[in-house]
This record gives sequence, C-alpha cells and structure tokens, in this order.
Amino acid sequence: MPFIEESDLLELHKDIDKAQIINERLLDQIKFKNKELRRKKVQRNFLAGVTALFLIGGLIVFSFTAGRSVSNNFESPSNLLVSIDSLDAIKSRIDNLKQQNEELSLVREFYLAKEFLAKEKIYSVQIKSFVDNNMTLASEALTNTIFVKTNPFYSYSLGNFETLEEAQKFREQLVDLGFQDAFVASYKEGKRIQIESPQ
Repeated sequence: MPFIEESDLLELHKDIDKAQIINERLLDQIKFKNKELRRKKVQRNFLAGVTALFLIGGLIVFSFTAGRSVSNNFESPSNLLVSIDSLDAIKSRIDNLKQQNEELSLVREFYLAKEFLAKEKIYSVQIKSFVDNNMTLASEALTNTIFVKTNPFYSYSLGNFETLEEAQKFREQLVDLGFQDAFVASYKEGKRIQIESPQ
C-alpha cells in the first residue's frame, strides 16, 4: 500500500470537504427543482385543460362564424383572421407544454435510474477497510462511494458500475495510481454480494 504524506492527507480531507459541500448544495438544488417541477406540472395540467377548453370554444366559434360568413357571401373576412391568430397562439402554447413535458421526463428518468441502482446489482471497487467507523476521509453524502459494514470491518468503495467490465477497468486505473489492494465487489441494495475476479 502506498505511503501518504500528512500534508497530502490534509489536502485530500479539504478536497473531500469541498466536494461534500458541493454535493449538499446540489442536493438542495435538486429539492428546489423538484418543488419547482411539481408546481410546473400542476400549472401545465391546468394550462392544458384551459387550452383544451379554449381550443374547443375557438373551434365552435370558428365554425359558427365560418358558417355565417359563408351564408353572408364572405361579407366579414376579419372574423376568419382573428380565429387564425388564436390558433397560432394555441399552437405556441402547445409547443411550450411539450417542451415542459420533455424536461419533466428527463427528471423522471434521472430518478428512475437512481431507483434502478438501488435495486439492481452494481459493481464497485473497494480500496480500503477500517476496523472502526472513524471514517473521516469522505461522507456518505458523496456520490459514487459506498460504505458497507462487513463485521468487524467498515469497507470503503469507489464507483457505481452497471457491468463488471467497467468496474474492472476502473480497478486497473486505481492500481496504476498505487492502490494495489483494490478489488471489485458486487452490491445489491447496499449490501455486498461477493468479491469478483480481477479480470
């Protein structure tokens, strides 16, 4: 195992603390975005209902005025122009709603992927084990890190990978950096299943 200078360790602690603060800010931003997206979803549903009613009402008015203008031998064509302008406004509203729907779909896909990682088998590279839980190197709030208690040890792993091959490549990079004892393990629902072969 490589020797780490105390100054390097302090710098690592500072970097981890900064990353933790950034992660907490990002989590707060996600919570704020979720509230905003919920509000937009309610607005979108309300606007879609109003738009549908407006569209139906516009079509009724348009058909009524078009019928009158045909019966009056096109005496007032301005009614037709107003209806076309209203349809353009409705089209732009529908396009705006479609864009908002796509944004909400992206956020939904993000959360579905997060739930998938929690339920499916993932791979991570364990780099260290500690006898006690005095782990000040990183926080559980950091992404792509896993802390697991395997009696009597506390394991610290990096990376969340869907495939074993991805995890093995990452392990090779860590070994090249000096973490000779690093190995790949599979996890499911936050518990280690097994230690995987290095290649």
